[in-house]
Amino acid sequence: MWPDRRLIDLFKTEFPIVLAPMAGVTDQDLAIAVAEGGGLGSLACAMVSAEKAREQVNILRQRISAPVNMNFFCHKPVELTPEAEARWKQRLAGYYAELGLDPAAPVSFANRAPFDAAFCEVVEELKPEIVSFHFGLPEPALLRRVQAAGCLVISSATTVKEAVWLEQHGVDAVIAQGAEAGGHRGMFLTDKIAEQPGTFALVPQVVDAVKVPVIAAGGIADGRGIAAAFALGAAGVQIGSAYLRCPESRVSAAGRAALAEGRDDSTVITNVMTGRPARGVQNRLMREVGPISADAPPFPHAANALGPLKAAAEKQGRVDFTNLWAGQAIALGREVPAAELTRDLAKSALARMKALAG
Repeated sequence: MWPDRRLIDLFKTEFPIVLAPMAGVTDQDLAIAVAEGGGLGSLACAMVSAEKAREQVNILRQRISAPVNMNFFCHKPVELTPEAEARWKQRLAGYYAELGLDPAAPVSFANRAPFDAAFCEVVEELKPEIVSFHFGLPEPALLRRVQAAGCLVISSATTVKEAVWLEQHGVDAVIAQGAEAGGHRGMFLTDKIAEQPGTFALVPQVVDAVKVPVIAAGGIADGRGIAAAFALGAAGVQIGSAYLRCPESRVSAAGRAALAEGRDDSTVITNVMTGRPARGVQNRLMREVGPISADAPPFPHAANALGPLKAAAEKQGRVDFTNLWAGQAIALGREVPAAELTRDLAKSALARMKALAG
């Protein structure tokens, strides 16, 4: 019934719906629920240890027989200079004073590690059906090991040039991430955030440029969006924001309240939360310091000094310093179990495509 079954046949899922791996707000519970609904469950491994990633995969496999996607970052680490750290702390000093925090107190390092040999060993051991990457691909030796383990490899492209590069380097499918998408921009061949195309423009051009299946991402949160993606030539969709208010997500109560109030203009692309452009619900810090600020240290170091501010504000029920990543279709999210939502999305998309076909 799907006009393009390449992704379904490749991933061996019931529906061509991929749960976006949303680091920090999802774990195995949401991945399991989406898999139970017929989609591809994804585990965001960029903010967890190798041991924790192993534990999550094992829990998933104990509870359900379904393919799993393990997702990793593969950015090149940049050192935080004392000058950059001091400049950022000075920029945040007023907030520390307001919340009664000591700006000189040690802060925890932002745990957003790139894919490395330790993670690669976990992949070789667990052999997840799919391994996805953000910010390009890992070094060739590690990529060959992932492929030798029998894993399918996919990665995000924010431009046609990036999609072609990914295909040339052996991916099995490309995620075309439009500017509407929540979370970090997957850009790796450009840093020109103003030139990022939207999903409607990006997907058909990527489809024309590569032979592998294309997964549309960005602004897709209901059956209409899925049908539109297939009309543009996509073989599947990646959806994140629509799942944020599901009971299986780990979004805080304050975060859920902010999401429930979301509108089409509630999100912005910002670098002040982590040091790298990402789309999220606009908060106080983004309004007053950003959304784009030259004072923000490089990724992921901007998040270090924000940790105490985030924790203190959240204790007061506020998300002033919380990176609540979400896309422009935030208002279309619903508070329903993720398995039910996945089946609903597929059913609605198929009905829409059938109606359009006449």
